[in-house]
Amino acid sequence: MTGASRHYVLAAGGTGGHLTPAFALAHELHARGHKVALITDSRGAAIPGKPDFLEAHVLPAGRFGKNPLHWPKGIAAVLSGRSMGLGLFKRFKPSALVGFGGYPALPALLAAHSAGVPSVIHEQNAVLGRVNRLLAGRVNAIATAYPKVKRLKSSDAAKARLVGNPVRPQVLALRGEPFPDFTETGPLRVLVTGGSQGARVLSQVVPEGLAQLDPALRSRLHVTQQCRPEDLDEVRELYASHAIPAELASYFENMERQLAAAHVFIGRAGASTIAELTAVGRPAILIPLPIATDDHQAANTREMVEAGGAKAIRQHDFTPETLARHIEDLARTPEALADAAHAAWSCGRPDAAQKLADLVESFGGAPIQDVIRVGKQAKTTGKEALA
Repeated sequence: MTGASRHYVLAAGGTGGHLTPAFALAHELHARGHKVALITDSRGAAIPGKPDFLEAHVLPAGRFGKNPLHWPKGIAAVLSGRSMGLGLFKRFKPSALVGFGGYPALPALLAAHSAGVPSVIHEQNAVLGRVNRLLAGRVNAIATAYPKVKRLKSSDAAKARLVGNPVRPQVLALRGEPFPDFTETGPLRVLVTGGSQGARVLSQVVPEGLAQLDPALRSRLHVTQQCRPEDLDEVRELYASHAIPAELASYFENMERQLAAAHVFIGRAGASTIAELTAVGRPAILIPLPIATDDHQAANTREMVEAGGAKAIRQHDFTPETLARHIEDLARTPEALADAAHAAWSCGRPDAAQKLADLVESFGGAPIQDVIRVGKQAKTTGKEALA
């Protein structure tokens, strides 16, 4: 806590992966008495979960694909967004800007560099994203979610600070809850999700894989699975044909409740998914999205797998037989599953929002605020020295 109110701007692409940690930081900074604004695209401005106090500003942000013919249009949009960002900074007078990746963060970070506004970037994945990679040399600090981050230049490594990936308060509240009871005869609750739109490969493989489990284990299954709307009927028929109880939906509003009840998770390896699994402590079988940029989802799995809290399967190896083998390995005994849950839990960083806020507050204080803060610290240090 700085003891003085400041203004901060957060810039993030319009997806949940970028905005979830941005919203968590906004809550933390707001609780510390600061005013916070958001720069994003039209999707981000309307995304569910945005705090009411967080005013959103939509800036043009060009995308740069592989076709050079599209680059001039993208550059023009970025320059327009940078100009609008400079205008916002003049009115809002931020102490610092925090970028969370995605193309909408690019013009805001460029504007901050031009205006002399201190900036921090937060990387949610275990591979530095394209926008963060482009701006890493110009920012004051790089906050990371993992101890090892690929594509981070050695010249920028000194600016890296491990803070973790902030998660939703509803999920973080589950961290102190015990792992659901799992006995030799009790139910095995399996949660399956594939991102906001689901994943067809999960709908194709998971029902058949669960059907291949040892009959004693299969008879204890309770499945909750997110599916694409067009896959629901087919998947429902598959589970019914194998006599496996399954609750299916294209979207679960109470996902934290589903996660709290689950013994095993099966799904993709996005940064927010990994952060929530490790915050709560849930064993997982992870199938990284093969088309993820720089294969970052595969990199995201490594810490959790090495700790013993997850199994990772490449999509081309994701077969019913392989899935069944991994589930039986995780759930072979109640002790084995509990150990895997604890290993997942040990990878969690529940204080990520606080650590990121502390890092952000360390930049851009007004001189009088810094004098007050340093003076208080000096008095405290002096008292400790006399004690």
